[in-house]
Amino acid sequence: MKRTIDPRLEMLRAKQKAAQLGGGQSRIDKQHAKGKLTARERIEMFLDAGTFQELQPFSIVVDAKKSLPGDGVVTGYGEVDGRTVYVYAQDFTVSGGSVSLVHARKITQVQDLAMSNGAPIIGMLDSGGARIQEGILSLQGYGEIFKRNGMASGVVPQISVMLGPCAGGAAYSPALTDFIVMTEKTSMVFITGPSVVKSVTGEEVSHQQLGGAQVHYGASGVGHFVGRDEKESLAITRKLLSYLPSNNVESPPEIPTNDSSQRTAEVLNSLVPEDPRIPYDMCEVIQNIVDRDTFFEVQAGWARNVIVGLARLDGRSVGIVAQQPMVMAGVLDINASDKIARFVRFCDSFNVPLLTLVDSPGFLPGVAQEHNGIIRHGAKILYAYIEASVPKISIVTRKAYGGAYIVLSSKSIGADLHLAWPSAEIAVMGPEGAVNILNHRDLAKAEDPAALRAQLVQAYRDKYANPYRAAEYGIIDNVIEPAETRPILIAALRAIRNPSHEMPAKKHGNMPV
Repeated sequence: MKRTIDPRLEMLRAKQKAAQLGGGQSRIDKQHAKGKLTARERIEMFLDAGTFQELQPFSIVVDAKKSLPGDGVVTGYGEVDGRTVYVYAQDFTVSGGSVSLVHARKITQVQDLAMSNGAPIIGMLDSGGARIQEGILSLQGYGEIFKRNGMASGVVPQISVMLGPCAGGAAYSPALTDFIVMTEKTSMVFITGPSVVKSVTGEEVSHQQLGGAQVHYGASGVGHFVGRDEKESLAITRKLLSYLPSNNVESPPEIPTNDSSQRTAEVLNSLVPEDPRIPYDMCEVIQNIVDRDTFFEVQAGWARNVIVGLARLDGRSVGIVAQQPMVMAGVLDINASDKIARFVRFCDSFNVPLLTLVDSPGFLPGVAQEHNGIIRHGAKILYAYIEASVPKISIVTRKAYGGAYIVLSSKSIGADLHLAWPSAEIAVMGPEGAVNILNHRDLAKAEDPAALRAQLVQAYRDKYANPYRAAEYGIIDNVIEPAETRPILIAALRAIRNPSHEMPAKKHGNMPV
């Protein structure tokens, strides 16, 4: 007897096929012509093969004049490297990916599920903004998304992958997440469009000039990573997840490594020049300490006088904060302060130990910095390190002067282990400045002020600006040979996996934002 297909099953398959097509083949073709993938293609590329389970594919706006398949967003869950993640991808082929209340509530369902199940949230943004014809309903939807962004902060990792436009108030959702991955040439984030904003010459600026990938990666600090195309942006996101736990009560995954925990690096013994005015590349220090090929720099294009990023030591994730002597001598300014503070707080939220490599002459002086709040911004670094309860290890590689010494994970604000290289200079200020203040009368009377200044500077450096003075007081726990830094750090992290940092009972502190 020949069996016929149940008509109800035929209806299901027809609806599934319609949902798969989104806004239709012609709009899919237009999306491809722009070098962009569709929402489902992005999800398929991002997740482990065959793991995606969609939620609410048949959603439509009840009073819409026409049916909008999925209402412009594809949501669900799947796996990345075998770990569950929740995803949503805005579908530009359906009403430009515009956000309605139904669209928003599909996203908030994913956010709620991710929080209740302790899994990361990945948002793939490609939207023309609020659905204007919905008026207040669209604004209500955005607010509900923003609320959950805030609630999920510090609970599960949130990553926004910018694959098209994100305009107006919509920009605040990615801004509330932990990381923003932008895509060259296609992604744009801005509050007001080019029709409103003009350049200093009065000319209208383009979308890319206003809020393109390079703007936010290099000028504003809004973007954390940039992919050359969508494939690379999604690969960056997968790589980023490999360093992170699924939630705030888990530890980051440990990745087996063939890099020996006892490996030393003789190059580090001669890397720091004897002349403190000559720079060196702190990235070379980092690469020689961490597991080979694991350093993953964050916000590499912004505030380049400091370096932050994720790496592994003996297979375990660590967060690294360092100054870059190659850029502005590693001085701390407003942008550097914000960059450090935010990264430290992220690592603390998700149980990632912190390693701080210190080489900074201090905070950047000047009227512009003072008037724009360097004191307030610098205090963010202090607050972030004081609040952090993860293992904290710091190493002074060269200059650690004044306030910069204190704020950069010194023992006085809670470092579990505070080390120094023999090249370390720890003092209230640099020897030259100190001599000018302490010995100005002698220098004024000297027959040869330059010769006397050189003599006094060396004497100050020998007596004060070295690590042994601090070590005598127990402020520095040990002065180590640079080549042995890696095995010493690995042993330390094994010994202080779960330090106890008691904080006073409180609802929350008042960070100097």
